[in-house]
Amino acid sequence: MKKSLYLFFAVVTVFALAITACAPATPAPTEEPAAPPPTAVPPTEVPPTPTEEPMPAVGSPEHPIKVLFVPSVDANVIVSGGEILSQALNEATGLTFEVSVPTSYAATIEEMCASPSDTMAFIPAFGYVLANDLCGVDVSFRAVRRGWGVYWTMIVVARDSDIQSIADLEGKKWAYPDAGSTSGYLVPTVMFKEAGITPGETLEAGGHPQAVRAVYTGEADFGTAFYSPWAAPEGADKWARGDDPEVPVDVNTCALNEDKSQLLCEGYRVLDARANIREEFPDVVQKVRILALSPDIPNDTMSFGPEFPADLRAQIEQALAAFAQTEAWGTSIGSEDFYGWSGLEPATDADYDFIRLMVAESGTTIESLK
Repeated sequence: MKKSLYLFFAVVTVFALAITACAPATPAPTEEPAAPPPTAVPPTEVPPTPTEEPMPAVGSPEHPIKVLFVPSVDANVIVSGGEILSQALNEATGLTFEVSVPTSYAATIEEMCASPSDTMAFIPAFGYVLANDLCGVDVSFRAVRRGWGVYWTMIVVARDSDIQSIADLEGKKWAYPDAGSTSGYLVPTVMFKEAGITPGETLEAGGHPQAVRAVYTGEADFGTAFYSPWAAPEGADKWARGDDPEVPVDVNTCALNEDKSQLLCEGYRVLDARANIREEFPDVVQKVRILALSPDIPNDTMSFGPEFPADLRAQIEQALAAFAQTEAWGTSIGSEDFYGWSGLEPATDADYDFIRLMVAESGTTIESLK
């Protein structure tokens, strides 16, 4: 009995071991793959703050000084003569200049105010007053023409016209250079107002010579332009205030000299705006006469923008004064075909208070010039 039981347990044990050996092995638990190390994110680079390029110095080749001229005479004459002036200033100061002729008096004023630190301009009294009041443009010099620091408006008519006085201008067609011209527009406007005269149709001719031309051709009944006194031959008396504005000889003798550079009447040289069309119309004095002159007008200015560097201004002023003493001056702004400045003299803003009163009386503004 005991043996059988023993045997039974032995068989069961062997059988159990056999089953265990045949069973598939239990798979070992799989491990989760290790996560890859995080990719290093480079720190965000802050772009450098852009630095503004410094502006080139005023007067350098990259930032030339603008020299502005109003278009009161032929633009080609202004540009060629202006280049002579700018070259002389460059040689004296080492600064670079750029000549420009804006399309009108108003455009010249606006350019000075828009570029206050790098502009200088040759502008008439009226334009100067408007520019000074608008943005502080400051006068440096005023023109001298044959010893005069002042000049005049002349009213011209055809020599055979029946117009004999300012009163006869009522309702007549008026040719003037530009609405920004002191002698060509502002002064005669005040003169007509004081005389109770209202012109009829108007013609903005584009310059002083053009206003005279309009009278010569019959396009206008009368015109207004600048007057500079005639130059007397050697030994003859010079013109004085109150003298006849016409040459004191027979105007039928007036003719061009050999090289056409002068309009002469028995040695008396015509220097008013009529002489600027002498080559086109050599008989202009015979065909166009002076009706009347205005009161004295302060001469044109050489002015600087309101923020022009003081050290550069001083250099230019010195160079201009020296240039005015040279022969080259006569081929530039001293030429009678250009502005006819025989010289220049220091000026102050107070010199133009008379013009300021006229501007106020006429009600002219920069907007009205456009």
